[in-house]
Amino acid sequence: MRYPEGGGLTAERRAFREKIRLRAGERFAAGEKTAVIAKDLRVSVRSVERWRRAWREGGMEALRSAGPANSPTVTDAQFTVLEEELGKGPSAHGFDDERWTLARVQTVIRRRWRLSLSVATVWRLLKRHGWSWQAPARRALERDEHAVELWKKEVWPRVKASRRPTEPGSSSRTSPDSP
Repeated sequence: MRYPEGGGLTAERRAFREKIRLRAGERFAAGEKTAVIAKDLRVSVRSVERWRRAWREGGMEALRSAGPANSPTVTDAQFTVLEEELGKGPSAHGFDDERWTLARVQTVIRRRWRLSLSVATVWRLLKRHGWSWQAPARRALERDEHAVELWKKEVWPRVKASRRPTEPGSSSRTSPDSP
């Protein structure tokens, strides 16, 4: 069962469930029937069948808990190192320009710790540690203010006005006499 906040089971609950599976494993070895085991342990027959299959293939070890089923995370110590790496800038990590993107941060994490995180997980990680999306504080040095103003005055009005005018009888407009 998954929970919206915190997800997964507690360590105590995982240990409890593992104990039930191991009891079932002992009963498999004794040759008991699936339905009897399910009834006594108060679990579904389908679960006991799944455990029996795992027990046949891997023995009692296959019934042990594999630990929490969450995705790999970056520890606080690792995040401190990540902040230092990000402080060095993207060019120090082989990127062409000086922009950090989520995909680039994801690449740094994968290279440094061999953790495969999704872009969304990287965003949540950064946000949780106080990082935010930021626009550049200054305009680019290459920006030509005169060309920008010229474009706004001459080109933009033509682009804006170039929308297809609606004519009477066109399919995009209903006529006043239509029902």
